[in-house]
Amino acid sequence: MRNIFKTTFLLILAVFVIGGCGKQYKTGQGEKISEKELQSEADTRKAELLRQLDRKFENPKAHYELGKLYHTEGLWDKAEWEYNKALAFDPVHHDSQASIVKLLIDKKDQSRSEIIADLYMSQASVSAKHSLLLGRAFQGRGLDDYALACYQQAVNLAPNSSVINKQIGYYYLLKKDKPRAEQYLRRAFELDPSQAEIAGELGRLGVQVQIPRKKTKNTKNLDKILEEEMPQE
Repeated sequence: MRNIFKTTFLLILAVFVIGGCGKQYKTGQGEKISEKELQSEADTRKAELLRQLDRKFENPKAHYELGKLYHTEGLWDKAEWEYNKALAFDPVHHDSQASIVKLLIDKKDQSRSEIIADLYMSQASVSAKHSLLLGRAFQGRGLDDYALACYQQAVNLAPNSSVINKQIGYYYLLKKDKPRAEQYLRRAFELDPSQAEIAGELGRLGVQVQIPRKKTKNTKNLDKILEEEMPQE
């Protein structure tokens, strides 16, 4: 009888352990990874970043990446410290700026998050490029209101930028706002009719596009810079 109880207990324990370890996640490449492995990867990455900072402390990218890991783990103070260090060494590190705002929102510090977001947008307001890149950073963190405000800032500064109009058009596509998406994608295509990608999107919106006879004065130099700066989606 004792052996039966012992066997039953071991079976229940085995089921519990297997069930507890069975949670899996998918990586960006579609591979499955367990929760334990995920934590192990995060720890390994943290150790690597700390080694990088030991070699060169004034490395904004490493501070930012480390901040992201702490942010994910809910270590708010450590994350904010790392984001601020990234900004100390690169004052226009837009990913860190947007991440600080997101962190404050996650901490339920709404008033401070609004003040900081306004500060960063004000700093970017002198440059179409930085307004656009800050908007992208906000959008990547689900802060759509701030993202749109930055995009409007950018297009007001450089209304003839195909890249900026395209970005706003894609923003509205994601929001299922087809009329506004069409408006900005049309403008982007007028400014640079060589973009087959935009022609395709307009076609899917039911718009027949034609190459304009006269090219609108554009900002090719700015667009070239923007395309180099824009992170790949």
